Order: sequence, then structure tokens, then C-alpha cells
Amino acid sequence: MNSAALAQVIRADALRLTAAANASHVGSCLSIADILAVLYSGILRIRADAPSWPGRDRLIVSKGHAAAIVYAVLARVGFFPVLDLASYTADGSIFTGHVSHHVPGVEWSTGSLGHGLPVGAGIALAQQRAQHEQRTVVLLSDGELDEGSNWEAILFAGHHKLRNLLAVVDANGIQSFGRVSDVLELEPLPEKFRSFGWSIREVNGHDHAALHDAFAPPPPGDDRPVVVLARTVKGSGVSFMEHELRWHYRSASADELVAALAEVEATP
Repeated sequence: MNSAALAQVIRADALRLTAAANASHVGSCLSIADILAVLYSGILRIRADAPSWPGRDRLIVSKGHAAAIVYAVLARVGFFPVLDLASYTADGSIFTGHVSHHVPGVEWSTGSLGHGLPVGAGIALAQQRAQHEQRTVVLLSDGELDEGSNWEAILFAGHHKLRNLLAVVDANGIQSFGRVSDVLELEPLPEKFRSFGWSIREVNGHDHAALHDAFAPPPPGDDRPVVVLARTVKGSGVSFMEHELRWHYRSASADELVAALAEVEATP
């Protein structure tokens, strides 16, 4: 399955899972569908049949509230059967509403925002000092950058020249209380990261070719950590969910699910 097809499949999965569970954060799931699909289509060095393979790259999804689509992509690339997803958020299920490390393929439990990048920077430093070739990738949200712990990690990574660290910011412009620009202005993000010693790559977060190129390692001689500012649309792929804050909190009704799936599954 190519990355474009994978993105649409996991969009549909996330819509179904959140609707069945009456769960939140479907808009947050849809904004990162393309990012996850590209990462799991040849970028990440992983083995689905051996989730703890020592040579694997590490992916930490710091915006852990987007759990449904994280579980969906892991199932679709073979970490566990897709049918296992039926227990999403059920009592006693490992498929909790925020990303859980009990799920094969998940490196670290997340959902308390602001911690993924600090942990990822520590892992990257350990890999660097051990002279390992693995990369650490951290996927975080733009609203999450309100957390000061991220800026400590950004400073730390630049200082230690963690070229094996890739941060991907899902910059969809909406956070839990409204527009990011209204809640706490973050721009100009490129200049801020650059001043902390990072290499900046700003792309359309739904353009698979652009994402693929942006996820490439730094060129020889460039020891800076890399941040990909992926400009995305919250609710991407479903017209009536796009740019709408309410889909941070609610799931689709039966009729809305039918309409959403018709849009997603009709997209080539």
C-alpha cells in the first residue's frame, strides 16, 4: 500500500474508531494522517514482526490524544491484527484513549503534553553517544509548544547537535481553546527554532512528496537537529470537519460518519 492509500485507510479507521467509542480528537487524528502514512511508508526503520528490535528508529507521538489514528497505522503496517482495534477505549483494553506503550509499536505513553520532545531528545543523545545509527522522531502539535518543557528540549537538542533527532510539528493552527494565534502566538516559529540551532524545513503537511523529502536526514557536515513545520488542516480530508474546533471534542454521529466516510473513501 502506498502512502496516499495508507493515509486514506487510517483516516477511515480513525473515524470509525472514535465514532464507535464516542471518543474525542478525531480532528487531531485527521490532521496527522498524511504525516504518519509517509513515516510508515519507508521513512522509519522498523520491524513490525519485532517491535523491540534494537536497531529500530524511535517514534514518539507526543500529541497522544490522537491515539486512534496511531493505533490504526500500527495495525495497518502489521504490528497487530486490525480486528484488535475493535476494543478501542473499552474497559481493560490496551487501546486506551491516549497513546499507550502497552500497544506493540508504541515507544512511550503520551497525552500529557510537553513531554515527548524532552524524552526524545534524551533518547537521541543516548543514541549519539553510543554511536548508533538510529533516528528519533517526535511528532508534536503546535499548541503543545505552549509548554515550556519543549523549549528546554529545543535548546538542549541544539546545544548537543542532535542531528539524529527529527521533530515534526503538526501545525494545524487550532488547539483546545481556539486558534493558536489567539491563545498564545507562536510565530515566527521558523526563526525561533533557527535561533536555537535547528535546521528548519517548512512544508505542506498533506503533500506526501514534500513530507518524504523533508524527513530525510541532515546532509553530511550538518549536525543540527531537524524540525519539520508541517502546515496542516485540522480535520483534513472531511470537508465539514476541516478548520473546526468542535472536532477536537466530539465524534461523528451515525449520519455524520456515513458522510465522512463517503468523502474519505471516495478520494483516490
